[in-house]
Amino acid sequence: MTFFLFQRCGEILFENPDQNVKCVCMLGDVRLRGQTGVPAERRGSYPFIDFRLLNNTTYSGEIGTKKKVKRLLSFQRYFHASRLLRGIIPQAPLHLLDEDYLGQARHMLSKVGMWDFDIFLFDRLTNGNSLVTLLCHLFNTHGLIHHFKLDMVTLHRFLVMVQEDYHSQNPYHNAVHAADVTQAMHCYLKEPKLASSLTPLDIMLGLLAAAAHDVDHPGVNQPFLIKTNHHLANLYQNMSVLENHHWRSTIGMLRESRLLAHLPKEMTQDIEQQLGSLILATDINRQNEFLTRLKAHLHNKDLRLEDVHDRHFMLQIALKCADICNPCRIWEMSKQWSERVCEEFYRQGDLEQKFELEISPLCNQQKDSIPSIQIGFMTYIVEPLFREWARFTGHSALSESMLSHLAHNKAQWKRLLPNQHRSSSSGGGSGGPDHAGPGTAQAEEQTVTEGNAP
Repeated sequence: MTFFLFQRCGEILFENPDQNVKCVCMLGDVRLRGQTGVPAERRGSYPFIDFRLLNNTTYSGEIGTKKKVKRLLSFQRYFHASRLLRGIIPQAPLHLLDEDYLGQARHMLSKVGMWDFDIFLFDRLTNGNSLVTLLCHLFNTHGLIHHFKLDMVTLHRFLVMVQEDYHSQNPYHNAVHAADVTQAMHCYLKEPKLASSLTPLDIMLGLLAAAAHDVDHPGVNQPFLIKTNHHLANLYQNMSVLENHHWRSTIGMLRESRLLAHLPKEMTQDIEQQLGSLILATDINRQNEFLTRLKAHLHNKDLRLEDVHDRHFMLQIALKCADICNPCRIWEMSKQWSERVCEEFYRQGDLEQKFELEISPLCNQQKDSIPSIQIGFMTYIVEPLFREWARFTGHSALSESMLSHLAHNKAQWKRLLPNQHRSSSSGGGSGGPDHAGPGTAQAEEQTVTEGNAP
């Protein structure tokens, strides 16, 4: 594995005291500030790790030279610029699908509401542009372009910004994951119990939050950023570090693209704040908070979806479900996602070992197998949330199908468990708290605190 270091120059500025928000200014990294009071991170301000914090070796002045400077993480920015970003406007009318995307890709989009939608195939058919293509299609089919009077070229430009701000080198947290979450969110927004109450603003917020919820993810988790004194950990005071970064980066791209510039100021302020509330809800560290609240609402039967606050809460729950729905997909796709997220965990473990840091839970490839990681994740995180989602939907066909896939996939991973782990995992039921043993439970608890769940 090759590691790179990125040189950072600049200073720290402070916003007005009542906001208590720190802003990091970097050379060549202009911050975007609007009148809304919400600081936005410019595209390109992705997390970096200072090599000198991880290695005690004394370095000479050659570190300062551009040719010698290397970025620590091998997650370089995906820099292929689109024609639109270069300011070259297509001569022909802009269609949702170019000629290259006709045929199978168009056929797949006609079935985008099906739970067995293969996002990996769709990404190949769209030449790696699954997120842009999917969002353009969904904005059109939901009538959002017409309702909000969005300029199609500007929308496309914004979506390209979002897609390219994902790190394609990440095995899991990349634009394909974002497209997968967006497709799942689309399915959840169509659930009859929810769909009948949603406004066009709710739908747009749900799709935008799903598309951008992990934008600019560095491929490492929050504890890693904290123990390496990463500037984002300091900026957000070790609280929802990655989620705050995803949100602020999204705001920066919205303002830079001017996608919503024609809307009233109060409306854009509300959109930015609600996007933040949705993206911050994906912090796995807040799982119990949301699960407890959902259980209470369902027990008391006091959810009123005509109320904007209750409706927003269910959008948060829907996004949380979409973010961790991989174990509820058909086995062939679920297995691919499981292998990808564990590969990302293992890469972090290799990085920590290289620089003599304590290896994070579930990041040690020699000790933590994919089946054991997945069984713990399904048992303690996925099953409790999706059981409550099924209660909310009135046990809809989709929710029952997801629970069925979840049970099947869990059984598949049990069969793949290394022999030494089978005795500790065979005594529990499909959702019992003792399913993977106390050791796995403790390790899983540690893993989910970093917001980087499988």
